[in-house]
Amino acid sequence: MVISKVNASAATLTKNRTEGSVVPSSGMCVTCVDGCIGMCEIGKSAYRGHEVIYPQPFGVITTAAEKRYPVDYSHFNIMGTCVGAHGIEADSDKAIFPNVDLTVSFGRENGITFRRPWIIPGIGSTAIAKNNWEGLAIGSALMGTGLTIGENVVGMDPQSVIKDGRVIDTVDLKRRIELYRRYQRDGYGAIVVQANIEDTRLGAQEYAIEKLGVECVELKWGQGAKDIGGEVKIPDLEKAQMLAKRGYIVLPDPFDEDVIKAFERGSFKEFERHSRVGMVTEESFAKRIEELRSAGAKYIFLKTGAYRPVDLARAISFASKYKLDLLTVDGAGGGTGMSPWRMMNEWGVPPVELHSLLHQYASHLAGKGAYVPALALAGGFAFEDQIFKGLAMGAPYVKLIGMARGPIAAAMVGKTIGRTIDPMQVPVYIERFGNTKDEIFVTAADLRRELGKDEFDKLPTGAIGLYTYYERLTQGLRQIMAGSRKFSLENISRGDVAALTPEASRVSGIPHIMDMDKEEAFNLL
Repeated sequence: MVISKVNASAATLTKNRTEGSVVPSSGMCVTCVDGCIGMCEIGKSAYRGHEVIYPQPFGVITTAAEKRYPVDYSHFNIMGTCVGAHGIEADSDKAIFPNVDLTVSFGRENGITFRRPWIIPGIGSTAIAKNNWEGLAIGSALMGTGLTIGENVVGMDPQSVIKDGRVIDTVDLKRRIELYRRYQRDGYGAIVVQANIEDTRLGAQEYAIEKLGVECVELKWGQGAKDIGGEVKIPDLEKAQMLAKRGYIVLPDPFDEDVIKAFERGSFKEFERHSRVGMVTEESFAKRIEELRSAGAKYIFLKTGAYRPVDLARAISFASKYKLDLLTVDGAGGGTGMSPWRMMNEWGVPPVELHSLLHQYASHLAGKGAYVPALALAGGFAFEDQIFKGLAMGAPYVKLIGMARGPIAAAMVGKTIGRTIDPMQVPVYIERFGNTKDEIFVTAADLRRELGKDEFDKLPTGAIGLYTYYERLTQGLRQIMAGSRKFSLENISRGDVAALTPEASRVSGIPHIMDMDKEEAFNLL
């Protein structure tokens, strides 16, 4: 079984000359020929160097690892039953899938309520995030789910006003928050402002709390896509210099005269902006939590990545001790921006293993009578079956599933369709459904009725695309839950999934499918 693709990928726009004959360990062509122009990663690195570390083209793609892990969520199946109902009366006229309750409450005094059990866990300063924010914010708000404004948004905004190293006004952060709030209905959902080390130095969260009325903030230790801070490409010299002045690591040095000349003559076309890595200590963590609470934060979250197991234990331990409202744990292999491609594929604890460890640690804390915060799982989730499996794997502690690439894809497709409607250039593949928003998007009639004609007509198609994708997830998840006879989220348990391989069972602690119900079955016989 090929686990990794090591020398060619669509993500880096590279391929092997002998695609059918590749050395498994190195990924090189079996016959490397003098005279080849260098289409593989080694060859492309010979003339573009460090640029080939990152997925390309930057700004118009999202990326995730190609590595096949020994165990993944497809190695589990959902268990259904023909008996009874949980969360509703066991009556065939009442226990129907439209009656499945997908609302979830968590946080201090259960003060946060989502209509659906998922959240976008961090869309930050990348172009792919900024260019699709309208669809992501409005679509999430309309559905009543969570959306996190990721790292570096304040620092990357050329119109941010920074005085004595602290932000006092913004344009982009304001816009992102206001777009969500404008379409938020009946208090469902939440807009969250995340911070890394640079954001903390700028006072971005204090500004968001005190000046913009944000209630939910999140500390970021990391993500599943990479083991370093965030990075983006900057095609503009003046912006690269501005970011360097604001304290970011910018490569190459945008103030170096030789670098400036090389950029101007086209030797390279983009600067790299990097964030620093944080240095976690309990003392600094406790101090930061106190600062945020003193500033007026009502809810505090923590997001951690696919670090080694002891760091996962550290995350849930701190979240427990300092009474955080949500801990998001992101497994290896995911990503939304431009994480280093090799790192994205080859570092960290994969989702099933990481989430299984998380359940062990949460159970250990609960067994001692300690506070266990609400948990969210992230790392490659995109469809209703995966959402159900994640909720079951982490039951009863996991309340939410974090997704980013799926929602971004839905928002991008909706936006792209919208651009074809007015000039009457709807692609044939889509034209079979119609030529207008009302004909193409299956949720249009419901949205038009709920929002009214004027408000619906203003909706960007990116938002309708995300809302419609979420509508599909809603019905699909309700059907799966009804089949398992679980009519509310709190009734989902680890017994609702079975491992299909001995290895999946060993890693997760979920019984192998041949061992499920064994004692109960023989007792019945």
